Amino acid sequence: MEDLKDLRLLSIFHYIVGGLTGLFSCMFLIHLFIGLTVLLSPESMTGGNGEAPPEFFGYIFTFVGGLFFILGVTLSGFIIYSGTLLKKQKRRMFSFVVACIECIFMPFGTVLGVFTIIVLSRDSVKKIYGEDVS
Repeated sequence: MEDLKDLRLLSIFHYIVGGLTGLFSCMFLIHLFIGLTVLLSPESMTGGNGEAPPEFFGYIFTFVGGLFFILGVTLSGFIIYSGTLLKKQKRRMFSFVVACIECIFMPFGTVLGVFTIIVLSRDSVKKIYGEDVS
């Protein structure tokens, strides 16, 4: 009974951290838009000396901003999906791997990832998922 309660709480916190991760990844849209501005309208980015920044800055900002935005939104989706799976007690290993990846993102991801790993490593939880405990 305690394990089901822990899984339900972990599920709720996965939804919260997934939402925060998605919100945080929107920060990289700023870099994407700066890069696109440098590429599409370099005259609007002139500094005090009247020169536009080099074109490769636009490519770097666009690529890095877009890449990190896509990675962040994807991770956010995985975290939210993991919360759904925890609620349904399905695919324990998927949630375990997502918890390991979450540990990289301090402080909330680390705390949630560690607690998820601890709960999913219990033999009683493995039985709930229908896995053989040896």
